[in-house]
Amino acid sequence: MKRITAWRRRPWAGYAVVLAALAAIGVIYAGFSPQTDRAEAQGTAQAAQDLRHGQELFNKNCASCHGLNAEGTKDAEGNAIAPSLIGVGAASVDFQVSTGRMPAMSPGAQLPRKTPIPAFNTSIKTDYEEKDKREAAEKQKAQAEKNLADLRAYISSLGGGPEVPSASAVDPSKGDAALGGKLFRTNCAQCHNFTGQGGALTGGKYAPALSGDDVTPTQMYEAMLTGPQAMPVFNDTTLTPQDKQAIIAYLVQTREEPNPGGNGLGRIGPVSEGLVAWLVGIGLMVMAAVWITAKKPKKLKKS
Repeated sequence: MKRITAWRRRPWAGYAVVLAALAAIGVIYAGFSPQTDRAEAQGTAQAAQDLRHGQELFNKNCASCHGLNAEGTKDAEGNAIAPSLIGVGAASVDFQVSTGRMPAMSPGAQLPRKTPIPAFNTSIKTDYEEKDKREAAEKQKAQAEKNLADLRAYISSLGGGPEVPSASAVDPSKGDAALGGKLFRTNCAQCHNFTGQGGALTGGKYAPALSGDDVTPTQMYEAMLTGPQAMPVFNDTTLTPQDKQAIIAYLVQTREEPNPGGNGLGRIGPVSEGLVAWLVGIGLMVMAAVWITAKKPKKLKKS
């Protein structure tokens, strides 16, 4: 007992007790949360690996036009060849690449929609009956989805920007189609036609059709959010997320409606219908009249 009392009276005894308490707390903490720390470390390492993979994809498919640092490029006269991608965000990358507009094969007034290159083609067919072909297609699709996600993450790491919308934000069943119709006719119909059939613009540009099943709700949202090519940007101040979802609901509902007449004729209303009725109906009547009058009457025989 005297030894303990004498030890406690030494100057360094208090420091020893504090150090021992800290060591005990550290051991207890490590015992209760080793998995969490390990998981966070693994997640950080995986994220860094994904960014490196995204950079490799960028260097291979995009850097020749956009520059090694995504700063954009210009020709000898100072005219822009490809814009900077710093700050465009993941949503812009997802839209341009998933619709096949990027990587661009050749420049022009407007880049058309096309099948994405195999490395980023997330819409390939996977419902094969043969097991081997189905598994190979599913593996290729999964790799394409990862490639696109890594490329989005890399470009986003350069300067932020709009993110890819969540599945619930683009769900057409949660949108108000009636409100979406009003908003679409007010903000979009001047270029895309009031049923989303598309239309011509100036300078060789055009507003693409939105009536095909290949135009996904996510791509519609991303287009409004980022304003690709000739399209203006509709940020959340101009059109709220609920407004965007309503427009998506209207477009999906419109393209799913049947055409009672058999042919939609562009779904541009009575103008096209009247034109077809005039050209076809009146044309057939004129042809019938010409055919009738062209027949020579038979001479009557004298009795």
